[in-house]
This record gives sequence, C-alpha cells and structure tokens, in this order.
Amino acid sequence: MEQQEGAAMNILVIEDHRDIHDNLLEFFELRGHAVEGALDGLSGLHLAASKRFDAIILDIMLPGIDGNQICRSLRQY
Repeated sequence: MEQQEGAAMNILVIEDHRDIHDNLLEFFELRGHAVEGALDGLSGLHLAASKRFDAIILDIMLPGIDGNQICRSLRQY
C-alpha cells in the first residue's frame, strides 16, 4: 500500500541519544505524523516487531542490540 503525498505516516525512531531521539519525535509529530520511540535496541526491536510502521529511523550504534542486528531480524519477518 503506497503512502499518499502529505498523508500522515506511522514512524518508529530507535535512537539512544536522548536529545536526538526527542528532536526527531518532535520534528515528525509537528508535521502530523504518529511517532513512537525507543532508546535502546531491544526495546526498538520489540516495538518494530509488534506493530506496523511506515518508516523506521534506526541508529546503528545502540545499547543491547545494534541497528544492523535489528535490521537483519526485521527482514526475516
């Protein structure tokens, strides 16, 4: 299903640096998107696997499990 231009998206942000995480959430929320966030890899993987997101913004260097491992795990679904 394609996203229409200007339509709200459901976005997941997985970022361990609190200021970057919070800024990204605010940026997308102010533009009308539904945004959820995780501050570590395991929480991010759990969220990504349990809900449908239109886009995932994924940091590579994360505590618990890194972004590359998360990406590999999600591709198996």
